[in-house]
Amino acid sequence: MLALLCLCVVLLVWWFKRPKKSPMTVPGPRPWPLIGSMHLLAGHETPFQAFTALSRVYGDIFSIHLGSASCVVVNSFTLIKEVLITKGADFGGRPDFARFHKLFGGDRNNSLALCDWSSLQKTRRSIARTYCSPRFTSLQYDRVNSVGEDELNTFLDHLNNLPHGEPCDVKPIILKACANMFTQYMCSTSFSYDDTDFRKIVRYFDEIFWEINQGYAVDFLPWLLPVYNGHMKKISRWAAEIRQFILSRIIDKHRATLDSNSIPRDFTDALLMHLEEDPNMNWQHIIFELEDFLGGHSAIGNLVMVTLAAVVEHPEVAKKIQEEVDLVTGGKRCPNLFDKSRMPYTEATILETLRTASSPIVPHVASKNTEIAGHRVNKGTIVFINNYELNQGENYWENPGVFKPERFLSSGNIVKPAHFIPFSTGKRTCIGQRLVHCFSFVILATLLQYYDVSTKENVKVQRGCVAVPPDCFKLILTPRK
Repeated sequence: MLALLCLCVVLLVWWFKRPKKSPMTVPGPRPWPLIGSMHLLAGHETPFQAFTALSRVYGDIFSIHLGSASCVVVNSFTLIKEVLITKGADFGGRPDFARFHKLFGGDRNNSLALCDWSSLQKTRRSIARTYCSPRFTSLQYDRVNSVGEDELNTFLDHLNNLPHGEPCDVKPIILKACANMFTQYMCSTSFSYDDTDFRKIVRYFDEIFWEINQGYAVDFLPWLLPVYNGHMKKISRWAAEIRQFILSRIIDKHRATLDSNSIPRDFTDALLMHLEEDPNMNWQHIIFELEDFLGGHSAIGNLVMVTLAAVVEHPEVAKKIQEEVDLVTGGKRCPNLFDKSRMPYTEATILETLRTASSPIVPHVASKNTEIAGHRVNKGTIVFINNYELNQGENYWENPGVFKPERFLSSGNIVKPAHFIPFSTGKRTCIGQRLVHCFSFVILATLLQYYDVSTKENVKVQRGCVAVPPDCFKLILTPRK
């Protein structure tokens, strides 16, 4: 009996002191000097297509060196959930690209989307949540609806002034409408479409949105920075002029009329009041946070343009949207947010556009030494979330290459599969996604209610990108009878 007891003790000691299994290294291609494996991205329209191709060789998780940066790519929904949700705290950083710093006053941590996660950023998100994620039954949702309805009248007036039946630039008008919806909702102010400074700032926001959605060699080869010096100065100037416009045309007016003892009139008031109460907040945080959210109008304008590109390629989709909106409004008024539940096909069309555009997710960075699926990932590693595979993979969708809004409908209701995460998921999910859905819906539905849309061009939208160039394709608007 004593011998048996001793044996048990020996086995227990061995179990707890046995050598632990070391985490596996992440498989991947052997890098070349200087450029790493950047050459493997050539021959593909987007890097994410290359990542999908490489996953067929190395598996759902693989490592890749892009220039001087050590990166890991995760391709399956299971691994993506591990990075964004289960171990979200381990992957709260963002890439340290020089462009990101230039866009935000020399420090990318001024941006909510491009900053590393911190208690300050958590506070800034909590201030914004009430205004930028309005619940359906809230007063804020009513306010979003009211702002949308008011701006649509001005939007239609400017569309009516375009040369109908001829190719024309629709994007600038869509962007101005989106910008005014945001400034009216968040700042209780709007601007004339003919205001020179307003037009310039809307253009700069659009340039920056296109910029952020592009990849540049200098992001991974910082020694190329002297070659990009002119480009860096240009994007810094855009950002600085936007900031000055927000300060002089919006914030200064709010400060002059702020009543700290009353309920905030809007998001700008809420930021200014929090500045007075929180010693950890300063002027930079306020200006940059407001800039971040006002810049969200560019995402909506570009999403509408990408959707219109799909509509002109698939006129049967436009016809179904028009039938839906006619049934709801009778052609006697603009659609509003409370019509949304009765217009599921229109909403499904926007979702299908997000799927086909692949809506790339901003890369994450490991903030500590950690693991993914038992593979070692060192602190500072850039982690790419291959949303292209989730949105285009045959394992996730039937006939993924076909534009088919019906895939998001079931018995007349919107159905979104769990793996469809165009705005990311976890604690760094896009906080303004509800505003994107709301405003893109009313603009698209209104435009198609009053116009047939066509083109004489071969409209081409960059795959894996929800942005179109600032100077993009022209559209022909023909008033509906």
